[in-house]
Amino acid sequence: MLTKYYVYILTNEYNTSLYIGVTNNLIRRIYEHRNELLKGFTSKYKLKKLVYYEILNDPYSAISREKQLKNWHSDWKWNLVKGFNPGLKDLYSNIVGDPETSSG
Repeated sequence: MLTKYYVYILTNEYNTSLYIGVTNNLIRRIYEHRNELLKGFTSKYKLKKLVYYEILNDPYSAISREKQLKNWHSDWKWNLVKGFNPGLKDLYSNIVGDPETSSG
């Protein structure tokens, strides 16, 4: 079984801050952020809304991409997010497959 790696971007309810992370289990990691199980930047600024993610095949590519995105200007990051998710909807329900809350 091939492990997938994810680069993801979170924002808050008001879309005022961004957080970029990397993980090999996107559902678990976003759950941890949403429930403030990870203390630090995301819990301090209430960054719980998944607005972007990429799937990569190896950890080196994922870490490299995360570092690349973290070095981008804020406008570039927002343009990337809005190109992927124009409505800035929370994508968590889409990845967990909850038909009650999935919006498309």
